[in-house]
Amino acid sequence: MKKIKSILLAVIVFTSIQQLIAQETTTTTTTVTTTTTQPETSIAKGLGLYIFPTKGQDQKTQDADEMECYKWAIEQTGYDPLNPTQVQAEKVNTAPNGSAVKGAAGGAAAGAAIGAIGGDAGEGAAIGAVVGGLRGRRAKAHNNQQQQQQNNAAADAKEKEMENNYKKAFSACMEGKAYTVK
Repeated sequence: MKKIKSILLAVIVFTSIQQLIAQETTTTTTTVTTTTTQPETSIAKGLGLYIFPTKGQDQKTQDADEMECYKWAIEQTGYDPLNPTQVQAEKVNTAPNGSAVKGAAGGAAAGAAIGAIGGDAGEGAAIGAVVGGLRGRRAKAHNNQQQQQQNNAAADAKEKEMENNYKKAFSACMEGKAYTVK
């Protein structure tokens, strides 16, 4: 028993030392200091756009131009990137539509045919009806899920389209005020 305790203690000490060594070799500290003259709340920066003043406009002028183009782009597109429009995906109708009944009827017919071969068409029809009903329900649930995914994707695409249209309008305005936009 003492040997087992000694071996267990040695294993624990060994693994602890290995963990400390691993931690020391993977721990690095990186300090990055950046200074920026552009405000953190730049509209263009929030849109993921880069703006360059081609006629030497100062930061105050650029901020004012961005605000003016922000408002103009909202008027043109009806989309506000600071308060984006949420497009709701159309909900799929999950009400029963008879697919379980149709499946049960088909299953009962197949079950009756198989049951007739075995000598009991009634029992075969009953089993077929249950299996067919379950298949019909599963098929409807699967189709509903696929349709909901398509509806969600369509809603996401519409939101992205509205955002892209806003970016185009904002960029056009800034380019009209002698800025390069990328």
